[in-house]
Amino acid sequence: MKAHRRLPSTRTLQWAIVAVLVAGLVSFVVKGADEPADPFLRTASRQPVEGFGEIAYRVNRTAQSTRCAILAQSAMQQSRGLAGRGDLSGYDGMMFTFPSDVTIGVPTRNTAIALTTAFFDAGGRFMSATDTEPCGDRADCPAPSPSGSYRYALQVAKGNLPSLGIEAGAVLSVGGPCP
Repeated sequence: MKAHRRLPSTRTLQWAIVAVLVAGLVSFVVKGADEPADPFLRTASRQPVEGFGEIAYRVNRTAQSTRCAILAQSAMQQSRGLAGRGDLSGYDGMMFTFPSDVTIGVPTRNTAIALTTAFFDAGGRFMSATDTEPCGDRADCPAPSPSGSYRYALQVAKGNLPSLGIEAGAVLSVGGPCP
């Protein structure tokens, strides 16, 4: 005579399914909780750019908006800019800093990506922005500049200023190590 196996009741199966779903939901929440609140703070994807440093900047002076950009500070770095680059190596963009106000244009020659260049005065106040398309090795590539003098210029992938909080009325502060 064969012994009959007793199958779990429907109610027991329902509770088991609910327990598995709850455990899955908890694991998703716990895994998500170890990510940074601001995905721009991820540093794993940033790759150093040979010949350049990096610099932290904040928009509207809030620590929550601390970002990181490639630093173009010397005349050589500034004349090279993003020439020959097909991407931003995980950075938000390239920050051009000047010790005093300037009116020179920011180079776009030999750029392989469309860019938006935002200009800021000595107090970090947003002045204007200019979009440019990729420009090959031509002497007539645009070199955007605002109508007046500026102290900082930030080049980002075209259209990315709003995601960084940069718009009319924005104030930029520059300096310190990247997060």
